[in-house]
Amino acid sequence: MNKVRIGSVGLGRLGLQHAVNIASRIQHAELTALCDLDEVKLNETADKLGVPYRFTVFEDLAASKEVDAVVLVSPSALHTKQIALAMTAGKHVFSEKPLGTTVAECREAEKAVEAHPELVFMLGFMRRFDESYKYAHDKVKAGVIGRPILFRSYSQDPEKFIDGAIAFAPHSGGQFLDMAVHDIDLARWFTGSEPETVYALGGCYAHPEFAASKDGDNVSCLMKFKNDCMVFLFAGRTAPHGYNVETEIIGTKGILRVASVPQKNLVEILDACGVRRECSENFLERFDTAYVNEVQEFVDCIVGGRKPEVTVYDGTRVSEIAYTCKAAFESGEPIKF
Repeated sequence: MNKVRIGSVGLGRLGLQHAVNIASRIQHAELTALCDLDEVKLNETADKLGVPYRFTVFEDLAASKEVDAVVLVSPSALHTKQIALAMTAGKHVFSEKPLGTTVAECREAEKAVEAHPELVFMLGFMRRFDESYKYAHDKVKAGVIGRPILFRSYSQDPEKFIDGAIAFAPHSGGQFLDMAVHDIDLARWFTGSEPETVYALGGCYAHPEFAASKDGDNVSCLMKFKNDCMVFLFAGRTAPHGYNVETEIIGTKGILRVASVPQKNLVEILDACGVRRECSENFLERFDTAYVNEVQEFVDCIVGGRKPEVTVYDGTRVSEIAYTCKAAFESGEPIKF
């Protein structure tokens, strides 16, 4: 296979970014088809990127003989069904998180993947493909910091995007599923272990609207992992300074910190306000290279006839953990996994 012909589904913020990346930044790949319900946006984007095949019905794209693989950036509630349809049609599948909106849906996705071992399936936990996180992970595996004893990770969205978060709250599954899944995945990846107990808390400190969805605008949890590592996660929607993702791994012989200062680049601005560094605007900017790297890995797996490290089971396990964190948040009591 000289080039993998890809059909990308969904043209929201991340969907559009994936489409641009596939069309111009992914080796051994060709953006052959696009699918979106908004026909005007679909045709405008396809014309701009030179994409010949356009679909408003996913089943039509899945059945197309002009497509070898599907990239799903569709609404979360559609992922499980679309994974099954695409793989039944003989397509390799890359799906953005979450794998499903319930653990039961994740199990259905597992069955679909297991039924087609000849095909490649990969889930979009993009932080594993960020250069800084990959570097830090290599250091941990090499034993540079000794035995990891504490993993701490923060994910914060800017306050200026709060209206969109409030509108999405009834369908998001809560912050632990919508935001903290990446931190949960990193915790499992860095520690090589699974959680044993969790205690979660938080609240609607600035925006009471989240209470209707049994969620908060800022939430956190403390987990004990089976290897005795302490894991602390924080997810917030009211950061005043911009998009902020930072991680710390404390070991018996050293400490690793990733983006402890969430700076946009290495530039410092000296003006009437003093000396300052600008912060990333959003997740697309902060993880721009990671989004390219993860789809490149998906394509490389197809071309090379191998399976990716991120599996369908990672998606299920992270969802199970996220929902248990949510249950602990709602109950206010520690929960044993």
